[in-house]
Amino acid sequence: MTNTAAVRAELERRMTELAARVENVEEELRAPISASFAEQATQLEGAEVLTDLEQAALAEIAAIRVAISRIDDGSYGECASCGKAIAPARLAAVPHASLCIDCANKPVRR
Repeated sequence: MTNTAAVRAELERRMTELAARVENVEEELRAPISASFAEQATQLEGAEVLTDLEQAALAEIAAIRVAISRIDDGSYGECASCGKAIAPARLAAVPHASLCIDCANKPVRR
């Protein structure tokens, strides 16, 4: 049986950490751009990387919010696709996982 109170606390801690990271990235992206063309190119490359990191953090925050709502409604630990139990080892590694390993590994249909 999963200790959902401990999982929830860890998810909330991680979400706070990610929100701070997003705020730091947004601050860096708002920084003025250098007058030097060569420096601008470097800054724009860095901004691209920062934007990708921000998007990854926002996606993880969204997944954490879903996991917390699943804790609240009692469905945490059940695969959102097939309904089977998500392996405890998977939840230990990825506490916000909403799919069992089999469903997570299925190819995405378009």
